[in-house]
Amino acid sequence: MAVAPEQTRPIPLNEAERIKTLAEFDFDFTDIQTNFDNITALAAKISGTNISLVNLIDSFTQWSVSNYGLEIDQMPRDESICQYTIAQDGHFEISDLSSDERSKDFFYVRGPLNLRYYFGIPLRTPEGYNIGALCVLDQDVKKLSPEKIELLKLLAIEVVDKFVNLKVLHNTRLSLDDLSIKQRKLAHDIRGPLSGIKGLIEIIRTRGYKNKMFDVMDYLFMIDKSNNEVLDLTEEILIEEKKIIKDDFNLNIFKDKLEKLYAPQAKAKNIFFKVSVISAHNEVNFSKSKLLHISGNLISNAIKFSSDYGAVTVKLGLDIKEQEKNLRISVSDNGNGLSQAKIDQVMNGDLESSDGTQGERGYGFGLPMVLRDIKSLNGSMEIISEEGWGTNFEVKIPF
Repeated sequence: MAVAPEQTRPIPLNEAERIKTLAEFDFDFTDIQTNFDNITALAAKISGTNISLVNLIDSFTQWSVSNYGLEIDQMPRDESICQYTIAQDGHFEISDLSSDERSKDFFYVRGPLNLRYYFGIPLRTPEGYNIGALCVLDQDVKKLSPEKIELLKLLAIEVVDKFVNLKVLHNTRLSLDDLSIKQRKLAHDIRGPLSGIKGLIEIIRTRGYKNKMFDVMDYLFMIDKSNNEVLDLTEEILIEEKKIIKDDFNLNIFKDKLEKLYAPQAKAKNIFFKVSVISAHNEVNFSKSKLLHISGNLISNAIKFSSDYGAVTVKLGLDIKEQEKNLRISVSDNGNGLSQAKIDQVMNGDLESSDGTQGERGYGFGLPMVLRDIKSLNGSMEIISEEGWGTNFEVKIPF
């Protein structure tokens, strides 16, 4: 896989498509670890190392969705070794991290962990995009045999297969939810006219008896019976609506996940980070589809453009009216802000990448992908900003 030569750190030339592919899995990084625990344990045993990780890498962050021998959930992409692995067609190995210019200054090499050995295999999707890596690490200098490497490659294939299966299950569930929504809407639409017909039948029956039109009564009885059968069916569908929970996901759970996922990033830059729920509907369930990806990109972007000791605040709320339900997500920072020209570029999906306040690289794909995901959910986004005074992203998504 080719790598952009001008970058200090490796960026695959297909980075835009790679990030898009990872986003389409719509992973909840806090909720998939148990699917891979056996694989990471087996990888460590095969390689004879103390540590094994399954890592996914987005624009800013390496997410450890499964770990063995090292309690770690995430680290900045620029501080990971797996960033080199995803730029490879094959495996990537460093026998001694402390003597390699690319890794010798990383905190887990010169710090208390004192790691020396790294071996990683790209997690390549069927479409050919490396969304992450299966890696093993150790405190001793090593070199793996070809036999062990082949076994680890088989495990990497198994990891990708599990990712694909999780995606299929997720999409199937969304399709069933969508079908349920359409089914219940159809039931509502049918029920109204049928109730009207039933009322009309009663009027005709009453007048028919008064006018001794007994030959018509049998036909009315059959029409009424058929009408009641359909009404009973729509009633069953509407009763089921109360039993269906699309996701065990509400504002309180949403808040907890965002704090767990992004508080470490804010802490690393000494940024005050707060997530608040501003709604009386904390326990109302809604689908979490794409919400973690949308909010996560906005939060990472806000952290990226906030200076030390700045602030990033997130507000979550539900607006529930009789005919309309909307989720609202507000992400604010007190960073450098955006000019109106740049706001227009963001809304048109063509804002170029720029570096953060501590030199973090921007990859230029986050905000356009956020807009795409919001629109796919029939939502909208508004940007309020002033240069030098920070930025506020306001997202509204119907549910």
